[in-house]
Amino acid sequence: MSTASVTSRPGAVLADLLPASRTRDIALVVGGAALTGVAAQIALPIPGSPVPVSGQTFAALLVGTALGARRGFLSLGLYAVAGMAGLPWFAEGESGWGMPSFGYILGMLLAATVVGALARRGADRSVPRAAGAMVLGSVIIYAVGVPYLALSTGMTLTQAVAAGLTPFLIGDAVKAALAMGALPAAWKLIGRKG
Repeated sequence: MSTASVTSRPGAVLADLLPASRTRDIALVVGGAALTGVAAQIALPIPGSPVPVSGQTFAALLVGTALGARRGFLSLGLYAVAGMAGLPWFAEGESGWGMPSFGYILGMLLAATVVGALARRGADRSVPRAAGAMVLGSVIIYAVGVPYLALSTGMTLTQAVAAGLTPFLIGDAVKAALAMGALPAAWKLIGRKG
């Protein structure tokens, strides 16, 4: 199958440009989990917050968008399960499910699935649609992560928003801008080569 026919086929995501096989899918799922784990190590502590700024949210949204809903879900599921089993690849080398920021990881699992489904509908092919998908993905991450943070630490919801959402908005805007520029650009580049 040529690249040109894949790029014009509705429902294709970037990962579909690779020749289809079970080996490809396994490699993509494992690679997406590894990318998220590596990106999580790019972390900066936020004073007064148990949640650091990290690259894992950016990686999770890119993985979901590039791999599609099913592979994105499996990839972030593998990331979560391996971290819960003790692999120290959550932000700041953490592992386990008892940490206050674990809700964000659950949110990333859901967000990767949703943005992957949106990518199959073409949300990764234009800047405005990619922006919408990235914003929705970020909202999902916070919708799960902030209440989990409040419950796990005894914070009020207002305190959890102040510690687990507000300090991250500028960084998330930058990450969304990078993704919404990179994804449509990748499709344009592939279209020229096809």
